[in-house]
Amino acid sequence: MTIPDQPASEPTTAAPVEQTPATPPSHLDAEGRARMVDVADKAVTDRAARASAVVAMTPATARAVAEGAVPKGDVAAIARIAGIQAAKRTPDLVPLCHHVALSSVEVTVTVDVDRGRVRCDTLARASDRTGVEMEALTAASVAALTVYDMVKSLEHGAVIEQVALLEKSGGSSGTWQARAEGS
Repeated sequence: MTIPDQPASEPTTAAPVEQTPATPPSHLDAEGRARMVDVADKAVTDRAARASAVVAMTPATARAVAEGAVPKGDVAAIARIAGIQAAKRTPDLVPLCHHVALSSVEVTVTVDVDRGRVRCDTLARASDRTGVEMEALTAASVAALTVYDMVKSLEHGAVIEQVALLEKSGGSSGTWQARAEGS
């Protein structure tokens, strides 16, 4: 499955993956020390992941974002750049992450003035031996942090919430989608 190029709807919840005694933690060696997983024998496949983060704020602050009236400048433009840069730096930020040859990173910022929400949707793509979920999540998280940084002069009480992986494709585990709310 190829992940479509439009932003997904609201973040959803997923059932937790249970660890069983038959599947030891992949990031621990025989002595229980942290290690980077060896992906050398994995096949190179097309991979994609979509994630999102939401920044909750007052409708007045969201209106300022939508109207381009935030003193620091164009919130959406700066958040897009920050998200793209963050995806490229994921292995520098998240221990044990592999460097992935990203082919593209997209960041979409949408504002819901009435609900007081700025949503950062991300899509990361690569042809590699390991997935791009962490790149998509890092992009969404840093884009949301950037939104907060841009609006904090108007509202220190803005809250980053709902950072979530929405969908991934590629690799031996195939396609995964978060369950819709209420499923």
